[in-house]
Amino acid sequence: MNILDDLKWRGLVKDFSDEEKLYKLLDKPQTLYVGFDPSASSLHLGNFIMISLLMRFQRAGYRIIAVVGGATGMIGDPSGKSSERNLQDEETLKKNTESIKNQLERFIDLSDPKKGILLNNYDWFKDMSLLDFLREYGKQFPVNYLLDKEIISSRLESGISFTEFSYNILQAIDFLKLYDDYDCHIQFGGSDQWGNLTSGLELIRKVKGADAEAEVFTVPLITRSDGKKFGKSEQGALFLDPNLTSPYKLYQFFINTTDEEAIRYLKIFTFLSKEEIEEIEKEHNANPGARIGQKRLAKEVCSIIHGEEKTEEAIRMSEVLFSGDIKTLTEEELEDVFSDYIVDICNPMILEDLLISIGASSSKREAREFCSNNSILVNGDKVVDPQTNINKDNALYNKYTLIRRGKKNYYLVRHTY
Repeated sequence: MNILDDLKWRGLVKDFSDEEKLYKLLDKPQTLYVGFDPSASSLHLGNFIMISLLMRFQRAGYRIIAVVGGATGMIGDPSGKSSERNLQDEETLKKNTESIKNQLERFIDLSDPKKGILLNNYDWFKDMSLLDFLREYGKQFPVNYLLDKEIISSRLESGISFTEFSYNILQAIDFLKLYDDYDCHIQFGGSDQWGNLTSGLELIRKVKGADAEAEVFTVPLITRSDGKKFGKSEQGALFLDPNLTSPYKLYQFFINTTDEEAIRYLKIFTFLSKEEIEEIEKEHNANPGARIGQKRLAKEVCSIIHGEEKTEEAIRMSEVLFSGDIKTLTEEELEDVFSDYIVDICNPMILEDLLISIGASSSKREAREFCSNNSILVNGDKVVDPQTNINKDNALYNKYTLIRRGKKNYYLVRHTY
């Protein structure tokens, strides 16, 4: 099977410059590239889709190039924006670029330049003068051609500076540079990058001739069940940096996907074969309550991004929610698992008052009813006496008291006094 057919089956291809020519190019050894924007200190799950494509092509025997936009990041891509980006200072951009390069090195094999290369486009832009830019490249792009680009035309009403207007040309120069210096004939990117990708083709064919072998394709923007992108600017963004999104949080995201999403994401995010995924789908549909698809998905993705050891920790932490054995969690794990449920209190309280204070009950009467009905657990133990003292002395790590009301209502009380 041509790798393009596998990508289509996984839902990872949207648009082609020329599908027939792309198939033909991929029938022989080839170099492909994709770019990464250093606008944040960490890549996110949306970026990981592009990383996974690099990994798929590399495993299939193609040479891959990952380009970090140290130069283009100083300009800002207008795509998907309704207003100008705030330009980052050079020091921040330098740190972000280095951080992203370190992340990419975790996923792609750079041991042999014949297999994989990591580049920073700042290296070929830093010495380019404005006159060189205008004479060598600016003259290749009629203004009306650029105005027809959706990423530019969509900004005309709200306004776009020449800085962001020029981004399209800069990215086109990247493709020409890699075509010349690294024999790279294929670029891919997100569907919102179509205008930038095709400008690269335009530049190559103007400079090298209409018959130059170069093609592009796009990957559809993968969305969550709520319709939001897996982007860094989205609420609840999932970063690849474990300090920003812990392995447990990543595991929880995938374990909580719907049945339909679980199978779709198995195709998109994992390296399981078509046959393996179809078998998982069959087993899942035979017993949906067992959540076979979600469990396999969460384990696979978490293992790829964070490794097996961290994934096993995430699985164990997840199981604590069902077993109730929260005393086995370390302080760090406790904070991670219940970070969305932390409530600060500044003095000791009896249980019935605490339940009201943290919003677990609306009145003393209701609090007492919860206790008498065995609905309240304190640090994993049932407590029926509403007069029980809750303080730092009986807290976990002298800091936290976990209150559970019923099966799913958690409150991690943090004693701040």
